[in-house]
Amino acid sequence: MPLIHVDAGTDAPELHDLPGTLGEMLPDLLVGKGPVILMIHGFKYAPGHAHECPHRHILSLSPERECFKVISWPAGLGFGQETRDEGLGISFGWHARGTLWQAYAEAARAGERLAQLVTLIRRLAPARPIHAVAHSLGARVVLSALPHLQAGTLGRLILLAGAEFGRRAAEALETPAGRSAEVINVTSRENDFYDFLLECLIPAPARGDRSLGLALPKGPNVLNLQMDHPGTLRALRRAGFEVANPTARICHWSPYTRPGVFPMYQKLLRNTEQLPLAQLRAALPDRPAPRWSRLMSLPEMRLPLPSGRKLSS
Repeated sequence: MPLIHVDAGTDAPELHDLPGTLGEMLPDLLVGKGPVILMIHGFKYAPGHAHECPHRHILSLSPERECFKVISWPAGLGFGQETRDEGLGISFGWHARGTLWQAYAEAARAGERLAQLVTLIRRLAPARPIHAVAHSLGARVVLSALPHLQAGTLGRLILLAGAEFGRRAAEALETPAGRSAEVINVTSRENDFYDFLLECLIPAPARGDRSLGLALPKGPNVLNLQMDHPGTLRALRRAGFEVANPTARICHWSPYTRPGVFPMYQKLLRNTEQLPLAQLRAALPDRPAPRWSRLMSLPEMRLPLPSGRKLSS
């Protein structure tokens, strides 16, 4: 079984759609090889919801809905191939509906449940690498788990358009588990509007603090990856990652809907030793593009050639 569905639960993480308990099921699932990859959704999803259940949506091998933003994360990360080193995918569902304020608060509580799940996995399989991919408020869930974990518990974390403040992220990364993890902070100027909304609606932990789109602190275990920066795209293509150019000025979902991103994420999580952060960082632009630069940029204009003129060969 390459994928299981887990919910945050009230007091402890629990299986979403299978009988029994995680403690009973996980020992058999963790016998094989390959990484354990946690997948954490963002705002507006809730386990069991008629239309927005993450386990039948983006965290399913076969999503039941058709929409531009419904892409199977497990399939994109290499699950469902029936290979010996496929590992175990865990889709982690939490109640992210209601107002943004309610979901933001709930994300911190879900982080504690995620930490319980990771602790159980680490106890049962101390040698297996555990990585995570999280979008939007799911990034806050992962970061909120770090203070409750021991050093070396989590490996590489990919945060996609993370909906959290830089100060809180910095505090999480100063914990033992945070200092030992590797964080790839995937940003895009396409997400500036959503970053700005977070800063307007949620009280910042410090005056002038900004969201992860601008403010994740630098460090040897942190890689900021601006996915709509032309220089970043050139560097990724030289490294063999054929990530498509952005097509929207405003989009919250492009870090996982853009063609080519999931093959890259899969390699970043399954080949960590071959793709060290220092090597990737050295190839990337030194500075990100400023906020609103994509929204305020002028559209490309192609003027017609003068009548009777031809391009020289």
